[in-house]
Amino acid sequence: MKIEILRDNLKEALNCLERIAKKNLSLPILNNILLSCEGNFLRLDATNLELSVSWWVLSKVIDKEGKTTVPAAFFSNLINLLREKNIKIESSDNKNLILKTINRKIQIQGMPPEEFPIIPKIKRENINEISSEKLQKGITEVVEIPSLSQIKPEISGLYFFSKKNKLKIVATDSFRLAEKTINLDSNFKKEVSFILPQETSRQLISILSQNLSEKINIVLSQNQILFEIPQKEFSKPKVQVFSRLIDGEFPKYQEIIPKSFKTKLLLDKEEFQENLKEAGLFSGRVSEVKLESFSKENKLGLFSQSSEFGKNESYIPAKIEGEDIKTSFNYKFLLAGLDNIESSQVVLELSNEEGPGVLKPVGSDDYFYILMPIKAS
Repeated sequence: MKIEILRDNLKEALNCLERIAKKNLSLPILNNILLSCEGNFLRLDATNLELSVSWWVLSKVIDKEGKTTVPAAFFSNLINLLREKNIKIESSDNKNLILKTINRKIQIQGMPPEEFPIIPKIKRENINEISSEKLQKGITEVVEIPSLSQIKPEISGLYFFSKKNKLKIVATDSFRLAEKTINLDSNFKKEVSFILPQETSRQLISILSQNLSEKINIVLSQNQILFEIPQKEFSKPKVQVFSRLIDGEFPKYQEIIPKSFKTKLLLDKEEFQENLKEAGLFSGRVSEVKLESFSKENKLGLFSQSSEFGKNESYIPAKIEGEDIKTSFNYKFLLAGLDNIESSQVVLELSNEEGPGVLKPVGSDDYFYILMPIKAS
């Protein structure tokens, strides 16, 4: 293998791939990236056996023969330190990699490419297209909610399902749940339903954030999925993300969505957030903040106390419909829901003192966040 490549293009790929090839003591080859030539591209592959990412970087190919693997973190750090714009890469013995620039020659010791795991392939049937920006935003708003669970692996990931011109992304940890709805530019060719691991979802956010102007293809098989960012002017894609899917049936979450509410509060989001953070300083080990509505005064009270720091009491304006109510929430979970709402005002719906609270943006129905209260002991 003998190629010439732009440093910045290589950096973009390596900064992503080194996060996949994390330290693995039992299988050292997984710490490496596989480099090979395909057409006029340098292909880079990284995998942790559950998630694989392939990245194609346009290059000037002098000799296609040869492939090798090199330590991902080391290689990425090295390329990030280089200042020269053009880099020559050579590999003749399928093990060591040689880098050449105007002012340096570097040899990196690799491992035999034959030891590198085979990157999976998926039959390219029922390819569905979606906006990278919409998908990245949708995943971001729910990705931190899933709970890693051996007993309930189905809640360890994000649940995706499509219906007509909408794609819904749902996540829960049994104490809270969020649903994000994406309006599709065109219907999927076939309705999809799958549970994507949380780690894959996080990596997708990072990759898509660098390609927000692109469209992304989704190809689904029985237990695997492919996300692909194509290149319009080339037959090779830019990035492919392969991932296993989580087996199991996602909880029938529609059944826990409150059908009615006892109290509805309209609040300024920023003011609510600031007062929650202040109350949280006094919330104690369980992070409990008590809420009480005062409809006659049009205000919401926030109360917290700890044996170590003391008590806190604050009030914020609120438009209130329904009965006055007292309830308690984990303030950190409540803030997490508010952080994913873009509107300047939010709606908080409460069904009863021991029932869930529902947060919604004002002026949009594409997101809701359900949170179970802290029950009085």
